[in-house]
Amino acid sequence: MRFALRGIFILGCILSLLFSTAYAQAPAKAAFDFKSMGDMSDFDPANPIIPTGDTIKIAVVASFSGPAALVGQIYFASVQWAAHDINKRGGIMVDGKKKLIEVIKADHMSKPDQTKKIVERMVLQEKVHVLWGTDGSNLQKIINETANKYKVISINTASLSDELQDATNFSRYAFQSSMSSDQLSRGLAYYYGKIKKKEKKFYILCQDYLFGHGLADSFKKGLMEYYPDAQIVGEDYHKLFLTDFAPYLEKIKASGAEVIFTGDWIPDAANLLKQARQMGITLPFANIFLDEPNMLHQVGVEGTKGLVHISQFGSENPAFKTPEQIKYYRTWNDLWKNKWKTEPFNGRLFEHPAGNIGSYIEQTYWLLNVIARAQSTDPEKIIKVWEGDSYRYTNGKVISMRACDHKAVQDLHIEEYAPPDQQKQSFNIPPYYWFAGTSNTGPIFAIPAKSVLPLMDQNLDRCKGKSAAGD
Repeated sequence: MRFALRGIFILGCILSLLFSTAYAQAPAKAAFDFKSMGDMSDFDPANPIIPTGDTIKIAVVASFSGPAALVGQIYFASVQWAAHDINKRGGIMVDGKKKLIEVIKADHMSKPDQTKKIVERMVLQEKVHVLWGTDGSNLQKIINETANKYKVISINTASLSDELQDATNFSRYAFQSSMSSDQLSRGLAYYYGKIKKKEKKFYILCQDYLFGHGLADSFKKGLMEYYPDAQIVGEDYHKLFLTDFAPYLEKIKASGAEVIFTGDWIPDAANLLKQARQMGITLPFANIFLDEPNMLHQVGVEGTKGLVHISQFGSENPAFKTPEQIKYYRTWNDLWKNKWKTEPFNGRLFEHPAGNIGSYIEQTYWLLNVIARAQSTDPEKIIKVWEGDSYRYTNGKVISMRACDHKAVQDLHIEEYAPPDQQKQSFNIPPYYWFAGTSNTGPIFAIPAKSVLPLMDQNLDRCKGKSAAGD
């Protein structure tokens, strides 16, 4: 009996450890503190409460005007949510004094010359402590260069170019907490070669500029690494803001392709998907940006079923594993339903604190957590904490900062889009679907960080002889 009880105890310990490991993913030096979360009942992204005076200043450098103005709204709402929470907790103790976070809009208008002008103004006149950006790797490069010149912290949450942290462009003051183009392309290749193991014929269709070509090259390299039996049956690049995809879609039809790989972003991504479905092409798209909910609703449930989306904000199913996670989600979603009345914040895009919005929020929380542990706005003290750091998001995902080149090491996740009645495996609380009018996240598959480590430039002296895993 004693040995039987001992065996049960050991088995229980093993099962407990396995469950803990599956949920925890990896040890983290810090994590989101659910218990201390502030009262968010008065949060409204259209009417933000922004403190002034002796504050910790973060400049959100983004397109707040022009054709991409919505992007700035997304960024600002995400950063302001995290700042509002921390402010309601009482702020952050830095340099011996408790300070609130002030978020400032810095409109770069999607123009390089304006980016340089506005960033310098933020540093020299507004005296910001952090530059937060942005939409466009060419513009993020300017932000990083300015941060390096004036020795302020730059956080890159959205630009995906690997070149931003290579030997030529690296700055000690710049941190890339976003995934990179090489990671996401190899992640999709890993999914098809190591997880799905079904479709073998791929057609590449991307935008004709550096980002599109870089994605395609990384995807091809990823297939060679993880799926050598795969075939590229066609490869095309189109100009930006194309309205007629018919010539490319006819070629795809004739190619025998089983999957279309694209890095297109809106509006090209929306036009591509809509026209493909109108032409009777029902092939799955392996994609990054085919996740905008208004566009997905226009295409409908059947037209969006089977889309394969790679995400930097994800965790294994189900989405909600703890009461704390449910409460956090409900806090945002209830405000969206009941209090946010101003466009665009009352629209479908802002319904869930997930996807890219979720990622931008979490990356901001990580930044603020680093500042809190550094107990200072001194960039040198922030750098000391952030290099080699790791942080657990609200959804349980762990992200780490590789010390030598300041690139994020993280699991990525593949989301297979399924009809509403199959979304419960992901959205495991009422109403048991993300959206009723479109297919959305159903099955989720983890791409382990070790299989999608960000590129490391060995010409960067700091990285010579270092492990890409950041060990």
